[in-house]
Amino acid sequence: MAINYDHVPSPAFVLEEALLRKNLELMRYVQEASGASIILALKGFSMWHVFPLVGQYLKGATASSLFEARLIREEMGVKAHTYAPAYKNERFKELLKYSSHLTFNSLSQLNRFLPDIQAAPEKVSVGLRVNPEYSDVTTEMYNPCAAGSRLGILDTDLTGGLPEVVEGLHFHTLCESSALALEKTLESFETRFGKYLGQLKWVNFGGGHLMTREGYDVEHLIRIIRNFKARYDLEVILEPGSAVAWQTGVLVSEVLDIVENKGIRTAIVDVSFTAHMPDTLEMPYRPRITGATDPVPGKPSYRIGGVSCLAGDFMYEYSFEEPLQVGQKLIFEDMMHYTMVKTTMFNGVEHPRIAVWRPDGTLEVIREFVFEDFKGRLS
Repeated sequence: MAINYDHVPSPAFVLEEALLRKNLELMRYVQEASGASIILALKGFSMWHVFPLVGQYLKGATASSLFEARLIREEMGVKAHTYAPAYKNERFKELLKYSSHLTFNSLSQLNRFLPDIQAAPEKVSVGLRVNPEYSDVTTEMYNPCAAGSRLGILDTDLTGGLPEVVEGLHFHTLCESSALALEKTLESFETRFGKYLGQLKWVNFGGGHLMTREGYDVEHLIRIIRNFKARYDLEVILEPGSAVAWQTGVLVSEVLDIVENKGIRTAIVDVSFTAHMPDTLEMPYRPRITGATDPVPGKPSYRIGGVSCLAGDFMYEYSFEEPLQVGQKLIFEDMMHYTMVKTTMFNGVEHPRIAVWRPDGTLEVIREFVFEDFKGRLS
C-alpha cells in the first residue's frame, strides 16, 4: 500500500518496508546465484531499526569506524567487516572486539597494529585495501582512484610481496555503477594484483554495485562473480550501501512561505538541503520532487529554499501543474541512501523524524528529535 502523506507529519524521512524487502530479495537472489557474500555498508544506510530485517537476507555488514562496528554488533548481532583510512591507537583494541574482518589502508598501519591483532582473544581476518587504478566515477570527490588518492595501496608498494598475515584484498572504485564498470575494474585489479590471489581466502569487491536500479544487468553481475570464483576459488564479498535502500523512501516536507525577488519565486520548506540532503549540494545532484518537472515556460515555477540561513541552501527552479500553497507538502523522492547518514543539526533547524510505512498501511514513527538531541551534540 502506497504511502498516504496525509498521515505523515512533516518533516520526516519515511521508509517503505515493502520496497526495502523487495531490494533485499533481489540481493539474496544475487548471493545465491553467484555464491558471493553481500553485506550492508553502513556508510550508505544506517537505519538500525531495520537491521533485523536486513540480517534475514544479507550476510552481515561493513563498518568504517568504531561506532559503526559497534552498531552492527549490537543491532544486527554479527561482527563487522571493518575498513577505515586509518586507525587510532587508543581505539583499536575496542574495534577488534566488534570486527570479524579488518582491512588496512597501508602497510605501515598493518605493521603498527599487527601485535594487537595477534594478541586478540578471537581471530580477526586481515585484509589490505588496494588501488587497481581504474574507476568509471567522473565526479572527482567520489573517485577513489583519482591521482594522488589516499585510499588503498598500489601494486608498486608491495615490493616485498604480500605480507603472510594478509588473508584478503579489498578494492572499492565504484559509485552507483554498472556491472560493466565492475568488469573493467576487475581486469585492472587482476592485472596488478592477480599474482597474490593464490595466497588469499577472500576478495572484497567494495560497494557501488547498484544492482537494484532499473536496467542494471543483474545476470551479468552474477556471471562476473561466478567466473572470478571459478578462476581463483576465493570468497567474494560485495558491500553495497545505496543498492540496499535504493528507491525505498522519501523525505516529506511542507511549504512554509513563498517569497519573490526580481521575478524569481522561492518556496521555502521546513527541511534544509545543507543539513538534511547535503549530497544535493556536494555531489551535486538535483533531487526529484513528486509532481514537479524541470522548468517549463508558462507553468508555475519555483526555486525550493531550505530553512537554514545558508544563502546557498536552495535548488534551482522546478515547475508544477498548479501554484504552490503555504502548508502544501512537497515530497523529495529516493532519500534513504546517503541522506539520513549525512544529516546534521546545523542552525538547530528541526530535524526530520524517522518513520516506517508498514505494508498494512500504517505509519510508525521510529524517532523524533528534540532540543536535547541538539544540545547534546554541543557543550
